[in-house]
Amino acid sequence: MKVIIIGAGVLGVSVARQLALVGENVLLLDQRGAGRGTTATTFAWTNSSRKPDPDYHRLNLAGMEEHARLAEQLRGAPSYFPSGALQWADAANERRLADNVERLRALDYPAHWVTPDEATRIAGGLRVPATVTAIAHFPSEGYVLPDLFVHNLLADAERYGATYAIGEVVAIDDRPDGVSVTLTGGEVRTGDRVVLAAGRWTQRLAARAGIDVPMVTDTGRGAQTVGLLGYARSPELDLRCVIHSPGLNLRPEAGGHTVLQALDLNADVDPADPPSADGDIASTLARRFSALLPDPGRAAEIAPRIDLRIGFRSLPADGHTVAGYASTRSRVYCLVSHSGVTLAPILGRLVATEITTDREQDLLGPFRPTRFTGVRRSDTEVDQHATGLGEQ
Repeated sequence: MKVIIIGAGVLGVSVARQLALVGENVLLLDQRGAGRGTTATTFAWTNSSRKPDPDYHRLNLAGMEEHARLAEQLRGAPSYFPSGALQWADAANERRLADNVERLRALDYPAHWVTPDEATRIAGGLRVPATVTAIAHFPSEGYVLPDLFVHNLLADAERYGATYAIGEVVAIDDRPDGVSVTLTGGEVRTGDRVVLAAGRWTQRLAARAGIDVPMVTDTGRGAQTVGLLGYARSPELDLRCVIHSPGLNLRPEAGGHTVLQALDLNADVDPADPPSADGDIASTLARRFSALLPDPGRAAEIAPRIDLRIGFRSLPADGHTVAGYASTRSRVYCLVSHSGVTLAPILGRLVATEITTDREQDLLGPFRPTRFTGVRRSDTEVDQHATGLGEQ
């Protein structure tokens, strides 16, 4: 079977690796380059901490478990770190954190309370401010280095025979006897199946094949799809896990660097007028980061060096993953998710299984694109609390 995969982000490359692993003929196409779309601008926290929908929670749990299995198989430098995560709350957020810990414990999701001293030992090079009144530890969570993760997956896919090429798909022809994709310039590639894993471009490309995959597409100022990350190149920290503190989320990056995320600042981010390195948003991010450094007095003397990067989330209309054929007759398999980093390993395996065996996988049942058929768009609006929007 020849499978053409459109999109070499974390989902597309994961599927490509799994299909190549079982001997399928795989062509992986991307218009920009592997991992250079949404995957390059993700906080990359692996979790099922804020996923109250039962089916979505189960799928994310399976994704976390699959990460551990995949890490034992994947060649290259480690790119997945089961570091655990800490969530710090101040008085304004303590009740919300307590309710979430109680909910997760009832689901047997590992979560427990720790003291500030214990949190400092777990976190490494950070200071817990006096305003923090409660701290929860989630030991099964972790993070991924997205660039390295995609690199390792792609190298493995090519090692098993997958072909990777740069090319922009402008049309998809879904026929009873096969599929074809047309690239810019007119080149046509044919196959038996297409996996549409084009991230935020999925709705547009699907429409060209007569397929409806409703997504949130607004990319204006403060849109749900728009997110800002800061990459702190200095000072270097011995940060050992993911941190969610009031006003700032942090995760380790390679070389002692730190990825920063302040969700409340997203409302002021305009992709048409990106924030400058010396503007208000950058200053706010640097101030919040400095307040958590081990020696705040010393931090005040050395301004952090932070690079800003705007990202666009791949966000299905109801916030939940889309995984499945467009119809019973279609040969186009649609795959898009807001939780791409957490779910990539499990979706890669399950989607490859469905394509090669035609046997439906139970975990994917609730996430078929056909769930949108006959549903008004107003009835599929994203519930930010149900999806953990913005923190993937």
